[in-house]
Amino acid sequence: MNLTKLTYAKSGVNIKKADRFVKYISSISRKTNKSGDFKNIGGFGAISQVPKNMKNPHIVTSTDGVGTKIEIANEIKKFNTIGIDLVAMCVNDLIVQGAKPYLFLDYISTNKINLKKLKNIMKGINAGCKLANCQLVGGETAEMPGTYSSGKFDIAGFSVGLVEKNKILKGKIKINDLILAIPASGMHSNGYSLLRELLKKKRINIKKNKFLKNELIKPTKIYVKEVLSLVNKNILNGCANITGGGIKENIKRVIPNNLCAEIDLNKVNTLKIFKWIKNAGINENEMLKTFNCGVGFCLIINKKNIQKVKKYFSKKFQPYVIGKICKGNERAKLNGKIKW
Repeated sequence: MNLTKLTYAKSGVNIKKADRFVKYISSISRKTNKSGDFKNIGGFGAISQVPKNMKNPHIVTSTDGVGTKIEIANEIKKFNTIGIDLVAMCVNDLIVQGAKPYLFLDYISTNKINLKKLKNIMKGINAGCKLANCQLVGGETAEMPGTYSSGKFDIAGFSVGLVEKNKILKGKIKINDLILAIPASGMHSNGYSLLRELLKKKRINIKKNKFLKNELIKPTKIYVKEVLSLVNKNILNGCANITGGGIKENIKRVIPNNLCAEIDLNKVNTLKIFKWIKNAGINENEMLKTFNCGVGFCLIINKKNIQKVKKYFSKKFQPYVIGKICKGNERAKLNGKIKW
């Protein structure tokens, strides 16, 4: 056996294609580079300046992926919004701390580099960074033959935020504060494994179902602009990003000891996609612990500030009251039922 002609390319890794992809990323990432001082893409590590106007900056970090929503993207061959989901899943966690998203890095791993597919994914990541007003400063693209089957891929993101110490959302939640729900844009990026199993059991082809095809690929809403406006105005006591685990399991993560977030599910305005999933056979308890059920993000505010808060949101994403903070040891409690 003659091994002298064995190459990296013949092993399934195309360096030339990877280099072309890096050049493409570099060209689009310049649009999110606020300082313009550094060309980070393709180098060894990304360099960025801490804003000079910050007095006591604290770093907040978050990393996440989009789960098996990538399988939906693969199935319907739509890749230009999945990157928005990736950014959203990271930056929506940063703002829970009151932090402003500053830097974003991505990781893409795939069986084989498909430039058209990867460019569309990057378009979404770049669009997400613009919506979050943060810089795309670097990342990694790994071609991994043998690890992924043909056409398969995964993506992950890492974000860095900055917050002044006196703006950190900690220790501000009090009894009688109101809990407001901000509507979700759809399923966001959680619960897709359960959903896909449901579709499999019911033998539903989403490519032939216009409603599902549109709903299941809708990008996750990025709440950065609105929430940071509230942080800057000092009218936000706390908040929670409603992801896997649903309303109860996520809001309890920000509730202090000896307090309880009491949620009235009768007040929750759910979305058509969740009504469809519920009516397709998933029980209510499973719905509540798996999906956001129409509540993409929760705000905790003093009741006197409710009108001030609402003016920062568009009509589609107007926050509304779903509960309040009470004394108790449960941290979170669900009452009533969603009107499916």
